[in-house]
Amino acid sequence: MNTPMGAGPVVHDPMTLPSDDNVNAYTFCVELKGSQWFLQKGKMIAYYGSIEFNGIGHGRLDRLVRTSFHSPLHASDWVVAEGSGKMLLADRSFDVNSYDLDNGNLTIRSGNLLAYQPTLALKQSIVPGFLTLIGTGKFVAASNGPVVFMEPPIRVDPQALVGWADCPSPCHHYDHGYMSGVMGGVRALTGIGGASGEEHQFEFVGAGTVLLQSSEALMAEQATGHVPHQAGVPGGGGTPGQAGIPRMPGQLGDLQRRFGL
Repeated sequence: MNTPMGAGPVVHDPMTLPSDDNVNAYTFCVELKGSQWFLQKGKMIAYYGSIEFNGIGHGRLDRLVRTSFHSPLHASDWVVAEGSGKMLLADRSFDVNSYDLDNGNLTIRSGNLLAYQPTLALKQSIVPGFLTLIGTGKFVAASNGPVVFMEPPIRVDPQALVGWADCPSPCHHYDHGYMSGVMGGVRALTGIGGASGEEHQFEFVGAGTVLLQSSEALMAEQATGHVPHQAGVPGGGGTPGQAGIPRMPGQLGDLQRRFGL
């Protein structure tokens, strides 16, 4: 453990952990007070107190799901955390932050959304690989580097896009020189190319805010809830979709890769 000379590590307990705030740039602490949060599987790293985690299909949660979760494609990737205590969220050392919506709507890449309060309603976006949050409440999201907030009109490298708030969905924009040049002909014949931000962008117009991560590298794909096959990790297994392991609903697999998600 690397610490400054003469100083020890910061050791937290339930009293010193923050309430609904960052512990550091990579870890967020949610406090439950007899309350509930929706949580993407695999994003809770530790908790204090008495907290239960139930799947979206749990009968007792039907009323909550009916009002706050409307994305059947992702239902198997999410659980409801309820009880009293403090819960730590993180995602592979990516930057983690919370955001507040006030009677608004925000569309976010599905892999970046870690958790949200049930006062928000989650819906499936018409843009593949994205989810939309509507209403008033707090949500927690991860990004590959700090998030930058931009005002339309703007064209964005698809790999840098985290989401957009209170503005229309983007359209595709292809560079005219690229489309009319030699590479455009190659792409028309083979379907290869058009992947870089200089050749292909998402175009946003109108009022609103666009959220960008300060990196063109997407967060690496990882099946949610999957236990890695590593020494000392009990229950480690193969990746869903491999021989003998069925692909569960909500795990998009090849479809995710096709859209660069």
